[in-house]
Amino acid sequence: MAKYLLIIMVALIIWPFVLPAYFIPSYLLDKDFPQKAQYMDTNKLKKMWHHEAAKLGGFSSEKVDQKLHTLKEQYPLASMFWVDGAGKTKLVLSEQKNIPAQWTLENSIEFMNQSDEDPVTFVSYIGEKQSNGFMVFQIPPSITKLPTLSLIDDKLLALYAFLVFGLFLFVSWLFFFKIRKRLIHLQTAMTETKENGIPEKIAINKKDEISELGKAFNHMIDELIKSRQYEKEEEGLRKQLIANISHDLRTPLTAIRGHAYTLQKEPLSSKGKDSLHLIENKVDLLSHLLENLLSYTLLSAGKYTLQSKETDIIRFIRESMAGWYPVFEKEGFKVDVNLPEKAIIWNIDPHWFMRILDNLYQNVMRHAKSGRYIGVQIVDYEGETAILIEDRGPGLDVTTDKKGAGIGLSIVSLMLQEMQFGWKIMSSPKGTQIYLYEKKENPELNKI
Repeated sequence: MAKYLLIIMVALIIWPFVLPAYFIPSYLLDKDFPQKAQYMDTNKLKKMWHHEAAKLGGFSSEKVDQKLHTLKEQYPLASMFWVDGAGKTKLVLSEQKNIPAQWTLENSIEFMNQSDEDPVTFVSYIGEKQSNGFMVFQIPPSITKLPTLSLIDDKLLALYAFLVFGLFLFVSWLFFFKIRKRLIHLQTAMTETKENGIPEKIAINKKDEISELGKAFNHMIDELIKSRQYEKEEEGLRKQLIANISHDLRTPLTAIRGHAYTLQKEPLSSKGKDSLHLIENKVDLLSHLLENLLSYTLLSAGKYTLQSKETDIIRFIRESMAGWYPVFEKEGFKVDVNLPEKAIIWNIDPHWFMRILDNLYQNVMRHAKSGRYIGVQIVDYEGETAILIEDRGPGLDVTTDKKGAGIGLSIVSLMLQEMQFGWKIMSSPKGTQIYLYEKKENPELNKI
């Protein structure tokens, strides 16, 4: 702001020099200007002429002639003559040829009409009496005016004014161009990030408002780096904690499962057997949750090895359903598998994809058991070949005592993302449909 105010002040200081520049060239080019300067104050000349004429009252013709010669030396550019009381021209100090020798009304008018230009004329009575005659002082009007430029010089004046204004515009443009350049540099620094997703700091080498903005930006970068480092440390501690808890809980679960197996051999009442069965189910559920928790931790840490290969997905689905069919049949599910005979090759990690299907089947068992239905088929989903797994449960939005933290679906999402697959969940009170598809040229399909 201070810099631009300085530019405006300089412009205001330079602009008044336009008027002096209009006259100075004339002064420099006109060699007679010092002599002409004394003729410009016509009021002063008029007073001088009246004063000199008043002093000549009663003087002889020779004295009057002598005085006019003296005044002619002082004012060489002026025309002077005097006429006596009889109207006779006595002395003429002028280059004019039409001055009458004897003055009458007619030749006085003729003298005035024959002038080539309208000179500045002072007429004074000698000794302030009409009978003594009068004396005339004439100067051309051109020398009484302040010199001005010619037409060509007027163009130079216009050019000078244009250059001054143009210089102001250019300096202003240069000023704002540099500001814009620095702002674009700052904008680029804000949008371009490094591998860690944080922009680089910018160099500060000036002291102005933009530099203050740059300092604030650098401070923000420092805070982001600290926050990212703190988040990374917390994430590492969290993952380590989850891994340790998962590992430590497996030992007591194994012991509980062993004692439950031992109790099965002991004679128990029907109520005891139900309780033992419930314990076994909860232990299996807890084991499954711990396994999902550990898998999620390994996936998010990038320590779960991906080994993709071309696989016949139709055959793969049949094998997975063959393993789960007794479980669904035991729980009274209607299993509807509709798969084509022709092979469909997908590039997948078989172990990962089996884990995905197991989690989805387990999700149906836990949350859609009331519908007693599971369907698996190959469909066309928005131009892509997709696996559709559907149930007739109450939907994912219903809160039940079996609803967990969603780790199973989080594992599904991470695994599909790593294998470059997409998925879509559509849930309603009438059931849930899950589409799994291989992403090719339509990334907009990957919406959950």
